Amino acid sequence: MSLGGGRLRIFFLPNLMTAGNLLCGFLALAFIVQVAPETTGSEESVFSEVDIGKIRNALWLIMGAFLFDALDGRIARLIGKESPFGLQFDSLADVISFGAAPAFLMQRVILHDFEQVGLVVASVYLLCGALRLARYNCLAALPDSENSQEFLGLPIPASAAMVASLTMFLLWLEEKNLPSSSWRWVLLALLVFLSVMMVSEVKYPSFKKLDFRSRRPFAKFACAVVVVVCFVFLWKYLVPIVLPLIFTSYLIYGFVRPRLSRKLRREIEEDIDDE
Repeated sequence: MSLGGGRLRIFFLPNLMTAGNLLCGFLALAFIVQVAPETTGSEESVFSEVDIGKIRNALWLIMGAFLFDALDGRIARLIGKESPFGLQFDSLADVISFGAAPAFLMQRVILHDFEQVGLVVASVYLLCGALRLARYNCLAALPDSENSQEFLGLPIPASAAMVASLTMFLLWLEEKNLPSSSWRWVLLALLVFLSVMMVSEVKYPSFKKLDFRSRRPFAKFACAVVVVVCFVFLWKYLVPIVLPLIFTSYLIYGFVRPRLSRKLRREIEEDIDDE
């Protein structure tokens, strides 16, 4: 960002990705608002097929926001156009897409049966997410900030993606006629835990050193191609299971990371050119 002639200049492409993030969050909220659970004689609420479709749309939009959020920062670094405006705009979009949307989704769809407890838990999640973003912006503004290569506390996009992916898994269980009622308690406890982790002192890698332009060994490239092909053809079966595993692994990695050797951490978090 620069000031020239009294006008504020922003960098188009990175902020366009951030705008996509914000739009996905808003559309996710729009779908969630339309969901109206039906209360029956049992302890759980029942959703119609139309409502389940709207829930799925909201979940995919949250994951789409996660993708846009991953792209905006990487594009800004690739073209050397990081700016204070982009930082603030990104955080404002994240509050909607990864704070309000997942919290409202959980309260409306999963925690609805817990009544006031569910409302409190969803509210705490939103507040902790906003505090996490405010702390990140303050640390990033420090002149000698060491915040660029690692995050203090679980990043709110990863937290929201974990909530969305586990909700997808819950819907998948119901489709397979597998017992899923106990998962509501798991998600209730998980939302509390994620709230704590976002404002915790646990450090997570940002993976900003990963460079997709660098050269890699043939074996690593072949494995990556196989993974991509499997996802393209088997995404309906892999997504509900693989995505929760990926984000759960990232959550756990924050606790395991300090116990790993420096060499192993570097191999996991950075690109090593094997030229």
